[in-house]
Formats: sequence, structure tokens, C-alpha cells
Amino acid sequence: MARFEGKAMLVAMALAAGWGQAAEAAEVYMRVGGRTSQPVGHYEFCLRQPEECRQKTARRAPVELTRKLWAAIVQVNDRVNLAVVPLTDMEIWGEEEVWSYPTKVGDCEDYAIEKRRRLMRAGIPAGDLLLTVARQPNGEGHAVLTVRTSRGDFILDNLEPRVLTWNESEYTFLKRQSERSSGAWVTISDSRATTAVGSVR
Repeated sequence: MARFEGKAMLVAMALAAGWGQAAEAAEVYMRVGGRTSQPVGHYEFCLRQPEECRQKTARRAPVELTRKLWAAIVQVNDRVNLAVVPLTDMEIWGEEEVWSYPTKVGDCEDYAIEKRRRLMRAGIPAGDLLLTVARQPNGEGHAVLTVRTSRGDFILDNLEPRVLTWNESEYTFLKRQSERSSGAWVTISDSRATTAVGSVR
């Protein structure tokens, strides 16, 4: 099982010990805004896999984070990261921004899509498993999976073995799938963001 530190460790301690204050003390949920453009790679993925983008969920509280669910999240993150060899879309397909389920190789969004699929099979609602676009500190675009839970938003990332709370990540978060419709995307107001440079997905 991957190790996790910092805020994620505090959240796990709060869960195990029954403390609510530790999780509430930090800004553990992303601030999301209105509708925004769907990444072109996700749009084309929806054309090929329409069932993945028609999921609708009613407004409700995030999934309850239990010890069992935490173990499943960490396990899925570990297994997908180990099973898939990282290659760019250009190396795999000869073109940019091809979002797909990985077989043996994949780009960042492919890892996120596969983790989403596996965690849905484990019983987590689609509205709590959100593909998310971010910018790395070097300015490059990146995609991860956000898992909404009763203890905050956690990030599953192919570049980071630990499962961290979103605000422990060094990324600037830009937009993610809507929790109410898997084919729609919403903006993220990342108050930690500095001046943005570089391209994004």
C-alpha cells in the first residue's frame, strides 16, 4: 500500500480516531464554478464510449470515506500506476490528445480514465470520480482523477505514488468533470494559483 503524508495523513488519522476537526480545518474541497469547455480529448472519448459520458447524478453528499474504501482507492492507484507504462499520445497514436482506456501503455489521462472505471466497479458513484485537468509547476498540462469523499477531494495521479488531498498537490487545478453529469465540465477556482504559463489539455 502506498504511503501518504501531510494533509492526507491527517485525514486518515481523523478517520481512524473519529476526529472531525482535522479534516474540517483544511480547505479539503475544491471550489468549483460554472460550466466550461470540455477537453477535446474527452469529447472524442465520449464519441467512442458514449456510455461513459451519459452518467447523471443528483446533488448529494460525497461518498463516505471508510477504512475499506480508502484501502480500495490506494490499491487501485497503485495497481494502475504499476500496470501501465507511460508513453505520450504521440508515441502511442501518432497524434495528440487521444483519451482512451490503456492496455499496457498510456498517457496521464488514460491512467485517470482506467482508475475511474475500476473505482466505479468497486462501488463509488460516478459523481464522485471526476477527471480533472491541471497544470504542473513546469507549465505543462496534466490530467488526474479527483475522488470526492466525506473527508475531502483526493487526487489519484500517475506521477505521484501517494494519494494526496487536492490542496497538498503542487498542481494548479483548472477544470474537472461535473459531479452531476459526466459529459459536462466545470471550472475550478484554485486560490493557490500563481500566474499561469504554458499549454494545458
